[in-house]
Amino acid sequence: MTRIHLRLVPPEDLQQLAQSLMPPSVAEHTLPSALPPDFVARRALQHLADGKPPQWCSTYYMVRNSDGVIVGSCGFKDAPAGRRVEIGYGVAPEARRQGVATAAVRALLAIGAASGEVDQILAQVNPDNIASNGVVRHCGFTALDIRCDDDGEQLMQWLATVGG
Repeated sequence: MTRIHLRLVPPEDLQQLAQSLMPPSVAEHTLPSALPPDFVARRALQHLADGKPPQWCSTYYMVRNSDGVIVGSCGFKDAPAGRRVEIGYGVAPEARRQGVATAAVRALLAIGAASGEVDQILAQVNPDNIASNGVVRHCGFTALDIRCDDDGEQLMQWLATVGG
């Protein structure tokens, strides 16, 4: 059973989110901590301004099917490069351990596969985040190795193959 569906965040909402503001269009239907952080919205706006496709560069609301409430956000971090694209996701604390992240990651995998533009999807997860590592493992990702990001945070790299 699908618990959520994804809805592309409109540019006017991204503008609000980039300023750490609650978009009025979703204010009454959003769990606390469900929206993407301001830096994600700013990155999306920059990619969109550069002419990159919204499918890859915006972000998606995770909308709970039972009541239409936004319970998290997810998306691709940039347009595909070398037929590989990276994903990110976050779920409001109140909606965790309910299969929401797994449903969102599966939806992103399906979008990637249907696009015909990617063969691999990358997820980078803090090794201490047991739940998130479990989500990507459950969704068919394979652990590669641990790398340090630009901020010095160690992240486990996970890779899934999609499409052909």
